[in-house]
Amino acid sequence: MESLNIVKIGGCIANDPDHLTTFLNHFLALEYPKMLVHGGGSSASNLCRKLDIPVQMKNGRRITDKPSLDVAVMVYAGLINKNIVARLQGHSCNALGLSGADLNIIPAQKRNHPAIDYGFVGDITADSINTYFLSRLLDEQAVPVLSAITHDGKGQLLNTNADTVASTLARSMTKKYKVSLTYCFDKPGVLENIHDDDSWIKGINRQQYLRMKKDGRISKGMVPKLDTAFEALQNGIDSVHIKQAMNLTNKIGTTLTL
Repeated sequence: MESLNIVKIGGCIANDPDHLTTFLNHFLALEYPKMLVHGGGSSASNLCRKLDIPVQMKNGRRITDKPSLDVAVMVYAGLINKNIVARLQGHSCNALGLSGADLNIIPAQKRNHPAIDYGFVGDITADSINTYFLSRLLDEQAVPVLSAITHDGKGQLLNTNADTVASTLARSMTKKYKVSLTYCFDKPGVLENIHDDDSWIKGINRQQYLRMKKDGRISKGMVPKLDTAFEALQNGIDSVHIKQAMNLTNKIGTTLTL
């Protein structure tokens, strides 16, 4: 079974030219086939504030009303996605920028939560991912670059957590590939002490994670990241790592195990 690298980066990397350059140099060194998933929450939040649109979060997850959705589409599927694609093309990497609506790759359902109205947020499943077109693109040595914008199949765009997109894509591709999933962000890995970047943990299992979440050492945006990462491990992903962008191709970072 052929190996597939799926890498996810956050907006803190995608929106910083120097960090993005460093990351892309490492990403370019990975063997084909490979895919890149990106977020952009920090950039979207900054633009929302400039436009006087409230930024709403609940348990580390974004609440997306209609104005926030418009900003997310512009930032994720537009500015960030095409900037990354152009940078990769500049290094002769044949990248293709996609949203979940393109080629019907990521159909989603608008979230129906019993207590919280998340607005235009889309939930996705591995079974719904259109792996046929993704596999065809990978067979042609193309590098899909996917934003976290999905759609409901009825003409409505939706905002889906980028960590969830990455893990769900990874799960969907396990039928054909041996999948390695790496989350890259601005820290060296999962931190024992959130205020000390040198306290990164070499390895963490699910029980350790649950204890750290319960006592507050892991919180906010790291919760959905690790929730989706452990879910991916439970559903056939070969390996999952949490790393800093500059450490994508070395051994610094946190390896997740069940």
